[in-house]
Amino acid sequence: MASGAVGTVTRGTTNTNRLRRVDRWIAAQPELRRTHDPVVVDLGYGASGVTALELQQRLAKARADVEVVGLEIEPGRVRSANQQLEAVRDGRTGFDPAARIRFALGGFEVPLPDGRSAAVIRAFNVLRQYREVEVPHAWERMRSRLQPHGLLVEGTCDEIGRISSWIALDAAGPRSLSVSLRLRGLDAPSIVAERLPKALIHRNVRGEPIHAFLSELDRLWRIHSPLAAYGPSQRWIAVAQGMRDSGWPVHGGRSRWRLGELTVGWEAVAPAE
Repeated sequence: MASGAVGTVTRGTTNTNRLRRVDRWIAAQPELRRTHDPVVVDLGYGASGVTALELQQRLAKARADVEVVGLEIEPGRVRSANQQLEAVRDGRTGFDPAARIRFALGGFEVPLPDGRSAAVIRAFNVLRQYREVEVPHAWERMRSRLQPHGLLVEGTCDEIGRISSWIALDAAGPRSLSVSLRLRGLDAPSIVAERLPKALIHRNVRGEPIHAFLSELDRLWRIHSPLAAYGPSQRWIAVAQGMRDSGWPVHGGRSRWRLGELTVGWEAVAPAE
């Protein structure tokens, strides 16, 4: 582990396009668009720097001056990512040689030079190997490194990015849970249970709000099965509208839902005391 870095080395699994779902969600957030210092941290990018490079590429379409800093606590991974970056700078990849991105050693303390703080921190597949009791402290450390109106996005996905979920946190704490699924061939939305963030993954049992949430998604997915004839997106839009109509605090609208996304207020899914 790097000297002074806070955290535990993860398995480092990395795949191209694995984080596309959360990236496009971050690109739409006002925290990125409104900040005066658009520095975004990819915390714990893993054995390859590709997901950080993809993050910069995607966010630059929404904010041309975005700067991405990839942080890892394993020095060998930083060396490998910097070798990848050399190939980018030399024009030997499909990424912009002038992309505003760099890689450095760091963990939950999120070290940034010149007293800077992050507009957004993306910490994906980082806390899965931690104990649930350790999550609030990790959140607190990362949130302390945000700009006053910054955003922490902490979540999990499968190896190829078809199943994904994340919690959005700001200075006040958790504010929402998002799920994003590949709809074609989807049997039941509750498949995301195996890829919930650490704060929720062990809470999917009767009596817990997250269990009720996933059960209702499954119920509405079954009810609206006739809409599959018009495509899975139309079926999912009906599910999302049904959740909203039944009182769930659903955020966003059809433009997000047709992507297989659904975001709900944290108050509706937070672990029971």
